[in-house]
Amino acid sequence: MRNLNLDPFWRTSIGFDRLFDLVDQSLRVEQEDQYPPCNIVRTGDNSYRISLAVAGFKSDQVSVTVDQNVLIVSGRAEQKQDNGEYLYRGIAGRSFDRRFNLADYVEVKNASLDDGLLQIDLVRELPEAMKPRRIEINSGKAVGQDKVRTIEHSKAA
Repeated sequence: MRNLNLDPFWRTSIGFDRLFDLVDQSLRVEQEDQYPPCNIVRTGDNSYRISLAVAGFKSDQVSVTVDQNVLIVSGRAEQKQDNGEYLYRGIAGRSFDRRFNLADYVEVKNASLDDGLLQIDLVRELPEAMKPRRIEINSGKAVGQDKVRTIEHSKAA
């Protein structure tokens, strides 16, 4: 496997720190835990929904937090003492931490837990200053053009 050297980009780019951190993090060879399973769905132009299968967890055992553009979903399972002996245990009931990197201006709007599914609704809301805006074109002289003086240029002999 090749190692990607990001040093030339660091030396010549300013303000892209977060992007390079994400690339660097994704290139690390770490086995990421895929528990609990999840779906990520685009529900509109600027809206998304993350659904996590958290069967067996109650709402007070699951927490959803956002810290510096990282969505962290954590679940703390209670260890129950059952009287019986398991012949097969197929329902996972372990604690978990899932992390999702969020783009700039993506905010968590709602989180709900129903029928074993944790639904997290996200919306990307750009500030007004960053939205495209139409500039009106006026006909005639530009404002302040009357005050512009032209200096004649003569050729040097």
